[in-house]
Parts: sequence; structure tokens; C-alpha cells
Amino acid sequence: MSKYGFFEQVNRNFDKAAAYTKHDKGLLNQIKICNSVYKMQFPLRRDDGSIEVINAWRAEHSHHKFPTKGGIRYSMDVNEDEVMALAALMTYKCAVVDVPFGGAKGGVMIDKSAYSTAEIERITRRYTYELIKKNFIGPGIDVPAPDYGTGEQEMAWIVDTYSSISGGLDAAGCVTGKPVAQGGIRGRREATGRGVFFGVREICNYTDEMKRLGLTPGLSGKRVIIQGLGNVGYHAATFLQEGGAIIVGIAEMEGGIYNANGLDVESVFNFRREHKSLQNYPGSTFISDTLKTLEMDCDILIPAALENQITEENAANIKAKIIGEGANGPTTSAAHDILKSRGALIIPDTYLNAGGVTVSYFEWLKNLSHVRFGRMDRRFEENSALKMVAAIQKASGANFSKEEVERLTHGPSEEDLVNSGLEDTMITALEQIITLSNEHGVDLRTAAFINAIDKIAVSYKQLGIFP
Repeated sequence: MSKYGFFEQVNRNFDKAAAYTKHDKGLLNQIKICNSVYKMQFPLRRDDGSIEVINAWRAEHSHHKFPTKGGIRYSMDVNEDEVMALAALMTYKCAVVDVPFGGAKGGVMIDKSAYSTAEIERITRRYTYELIKKNFIGPGIDVPAPDYGTGEQEMAWIVDTYSSISGGLDAAGCVTGKPVAQGGIRGRREATGRGVFFGVREICNYTDEMKRLGLTPGLSGKRVIIQGLGNVGYHAATFLQEGGAIIVGIAEMEGGIYNANGLDVESVFNFRREHKSLQNYPGSTFISDTLKTLEMDCDILIPAALENQITEENAANIKAKIIGEGANGPTTSAAHDILKSRGALIIPDTYLNAGGVTVSYFEWLKNLSHVRFGRMDRRFEENSALKMVAAIQKASGANFSKEEVERLTHGPSEEDLVNSGLEDTMITALEQIITLSNEHGVDLRTAAFINAIDKIAVSYKQLGIFP
């Protein structure tokens, strides 16, 4: 474990990148600090009638843009340092992918498995009420989203509570990651994992970088180990497998499994859901120490669980040539240096984990515009394409099959547009980071921070606060 706190580790990465910029020290300090932290304690009446005090936080790291944006996690590991660090990462992440939000993060210190559904609902609604009371939530103020331990159900309770108290035409925009029926957007559930896939796929297409690592260009045949079968890890593994990668290892809390010939992601997911463990999965070797799974032989390692999973204690044993940070802060600063010293390529969380907030931005826009993506133009595009196909058939004498016509004239659905927007965002952001990496001769993490710092600095300067 690192001797530095999580927030301090984020700031160490910031300072390393800031040295490559020419911004005023006061401006850099303003960008780095956490603007607001709200700690709350509130009572919960348990189902048995007893009273328990719940500890929770919400941190807003940067107010250079509004609203601020960031997930809410339910975990016994939640603390003030963690929410500040995660809020800071959100600030830089949003800047890297050009999403116009400041960074925020929230957390409730509970073991979700120890509470009934009714108790989780009461906790969620009371937490929302506390945020409303202190003006820490709203479509133009601060917009939460799902994170570790939360999902669509919690977001549905949040928007219902907010709407009941604050109301307003744009109330649905107070939170993202909602069920589609309550203002959510298609593709949001898979977005973070899909973003991981796009980022890893694009990196593998950089021929010079693959040559340096001793790997062939392209994703096909790359051996991958995934840590975490939650929302991010499961979808990342699924898309990578569909893209031609071979998933050779999967790690979870109870341990990991490994098969050099490959694992079927859907089969593993269903097995764990049924048996509550990866142990005894057919045709695999079970590794009781989950972190040891990360040290198995592979080309790409995707830590997609929690922070501080690769540390100075195990970094030297990591065999992967590419580490794709699907989680927030999975690699400590000391571990980063160890991995870098042996030539590994680290795709940083400030970029690779940004798929969720990118599609959350799309959802927020949908909520404020009150129009589903594709509703205005999908049929028009299909009809225009049909006319063109008909003209081609008439002029050439060709006779397309019904299936070919449908494929050629398909108008984009909401999910098509969301996925296309996400793909474009991830590709464009990576191009910017690699350009800065080559320009300054730095690793991708430092380049991503330089990119974020420069963009945030421009925002502050436009506010007239700094020269």
C-alpha cells in the first residue's frame, strides 16, 4: 500500500504534469484544491426498529464549470480522502474528454449486503434530501451518477426524491444513469466498459507503440486479464472478447480464475451469479488470492474494480505489457513508476474510465432538451436513403435483397448515436493525449493531466479570475 493518501497521489500526478505547463502557481493551486466537501450523518431506522447513524460525503472538486458531476458509491471503504480524490479525477477526466462539467464524487459508508432493499431505499432518499438541503444536487448544480455499489435503482430513487421536493421542468437532469423509463439513455449501462474497449482497441492500432512493446498491431489475439466482474469489468471483457481478444483471466473479491486458452465471459458471469463465487469454474485454475491473478501471464491487464490494486508490493510481478485502468486510481504512483521503468504502457484512468461520464453528458443533454436522440431525424434519414437506393436500382438495374435494403437504409437509433458519440470522443481524446505525450516525451498519464490542466486553466482565465 502506498504511503500517500489517495488524494495526495492524485496531486502528485498533477504536480508532475504541471511542471510541463507555464501557468501561474496560484492558478495551478486553484485547479488542484478541492473546492467543497460536505460530510453528513443521518439516522436510519432499520427494519427491526433499531436506529443506526449513517456517515456520508459529497465532494465538489472544481467549480470552473457547472454543474459538477460524479458518481455515488456505497462501500465501507468510503471516506473523505477517497471522495476528494475521486472528485479530482472526475475534474480531470471531464476535461480530457471535453465534457463541460466540474468534478464531484459522493459516498455512503455502508456494506450494502447488510441492508434490505427497503433500508437501501431509505438511505438513498435521506442522502438525497441532505444534498438538496445544502444545495449539493440539481441539474445546474451537481449531478450524481452510479458508481461502485449503486446502479439504476438508486438513481431512480434519487430523481424521484429530488422531483418531489424541488420539482421543475428539468428535474430529471439532477442525476444520470437512470432507468430509460425515468429519463435515462440507452447505452449508459455499458458506457464505461465500452469506453475501455474503444480506448484499448485504439492503443493497439498504434503500430509504433505495439512494435516497442513487442506486440503485433490490432486487438485480435491479445491475451487479457480483467479484474472485476461488475458493470465496468463485465462489459469491458465482453466487448474485448467480441473484438477478438482472448480473456485468459478474471479476478473477483473471492479470488480469480485463469485459463491460458481463454474463458467465455458470459459463461463465467452466469456461473458466478449462480454460485456466488468463481471457485470451481470448469476448465480453469482457481487462484485464492485475487491480486495474484493480476500477476499471471497476459498481454493486457484491465484493473476494473477499486483503487490501489497495483502497488509497489506487486507491481514488479505484473507481466502485462499494457495496463488499461478501467477503475479509478487502481495503480498507486509508486507502482506506476515501477511499471513504467520496465517499459509497460499504462492507459490512465483519467482517459480510459471516461466512457461513463461521456454518456452521462449525453443523458443530461437529453433531459434538458426533452427530446430522445434520433427522434427528429431518424425516419427522414431512412426515407432519404430509401430514395437513393431506389434511384441506384433503377439506374443500374441492380436488385437488392430486402435485407440489403434494410442494412443500407437503417436510420440511427438513440443507442447507435450514443455509441457513435462515445467512440468519437474516445478516439479524439486519445489523439490529443498521444500528441502531448510525443511533444513532451512523457507517459500517457502525465500527458492526460497536461491536457486537463491546460483546458481547465483556459476556463479560469475566461472567468477573469486569473490573468
